[in-house]
Amino acid sequence: MQKMVVTNRACPARRVPSGEPVSIPEGQFITINQSLGGNYTVTWQGNMLRIDGTDAEAIGQQPEVLDFEDLGTGEVSDEQVWQALDTIYDPEIPISLVSLGLVYKVTIDQETKSVLIDMTLTAPGCGMGPVLVGDVKYRVAKVPNVETVKVDLVFDPPWSREMMSEEAQLEAGLFF
Repeated sequence: MQKMVVTNRACPARRVPSGEPVSIPEGQFITINQSLGGNYTVTWQGNMLRIDGTDAEAIGQQPEVLDFEDLGTGEVSDEQVWQALDTIYDPEIPISLVSLGLVYKVTIDQETKSVLIDMTLTAPGCGMGPVLVGDVKYRVAKVPNVETVKVDLVFDPPWSREMMSEEAQLEAGLFF
């Protein structure tokens, strides 16, 4: 699906696999290498970068709308945090992190408006770990009233396919 496009505004991205934030300036030629799980893997100036689907209009693509209603309570909604997490897909398998069973725990501190997420990876040495952590921070920060997001990668218990939802196992062809 390689396609060359020009950025129509400055576009936030993250370097693959380090997850380091980068801003691609307006008017830059980039190559879209793949679109998976609502995100885009692109090449710009010899670097592989990941652009979140919510910023897709910056590269002339249909943006993914991630819009949460502020409930007016001033609090962070647990349900909205989980909704945001469910929009993040594994970079290699188009199944959400929640359906894969990779999110172990979400803790919300209403006083500091901070969200702490314990999650794992399908494999401890997964090179995309920093990118996934960046995806989680970026999307959960879009929930109203969230001021900080911290992600702890944990490997105990180790992930196994039994942690996947039945729907995810069916989708991945693992349910028999």
